[in-house]
Amino acid sequence: MLTKKNICFLGAGNLAEALIKGLISSESVSPGHILASDKMSERLMHLAEAYEVKVFNKNFEAVRDADIIFLTVKPQDVDSVLAEIAPEINHGKLLISVAAGITTARIMDALKEAGLKHFIPVVRAMPNTPATVREAATAICAGPGAGESHLELAAALFSTVGVVTIIEDESLMDAVTALSGSGPAYVFLFMESLIEGGVKLGLPRETAKSLAMQTVFGAAALAMESPKELSELRSMVTSPGGTTMAGLKKLGEGGFCEIIEGALEAAALRAGELAKGK
Repeated sequence: MLTKKNICFLGAGNLAEALIKGLISSESVSPGHILASDKMSERLMHLAEAYEVKVFNKNFEAVRDADIIFLTVKPQDVDSVLAEIAPEINHGKLLISVAAGITTARIMDALKEAGLKHFIPVVRAMPNTPATVREAATAICAGPGAGESHLELAAALFSTVGVVTIIEDESLMDAVTALSGSGPAYVFLFMESLIEGGVKLGLPRETAKSLAMQTVFGAAALAMESPKELSELRSMVTSPGGTTMAGLKKLGEGGFCEIIEGALEAAALRAGELAKGK
């Protein structure tokens, strides 16, 4: 499906590199069919040397021969990049945006303002940073002009770096951004807190770090493989009057669940603001 398609990345940051690495490692696409552009020449040099992909200083040059265009720039740069590439976009190209908060309608509006006279298929996606180790959680949804075949193509691309979920309603993508897009940062903060707590209790830092990281990894693996609900798994660890119950009581007193839910609400709100250019 992918071997003969030219895939272009507009923006050569960490996410673009993770996707490039995943595509090449999966042997879905050869390096010669991958193109990347960025305003930072050092990033382009790195990608060219590490993966032997084609690199360009100008976005429109990278787009010209591309079949699939990944919009992997910051949300604030989307409009200017779309204005630059609009003259090079034809009916045969697929645009996949991973810009947080940017709706497919806004993308099409920007392209129209730049002179595009026709619809092109647009797919919106939200992967997360575990893509760098091919364990991403990615949600995708179809935008204007995108059909089942375009979603299947996008899913095939993102499946090279993890698990893909299709979202039917684009209005839910801000919630996805808040949960899985920003979620790794919440988990990392939780892990940091476990480590610091262990150190305060007397553990050497490296010991606390090793225990914390394996505990989170193991708990996630158990939750993924077990048929039990999370609440059941939690109960299995929580003996009446035991140490875990004492810890959970303290988390409850501190409003742990409410804080996490509030963090997701704040992230989703910010995603909505980005869509309005704030």
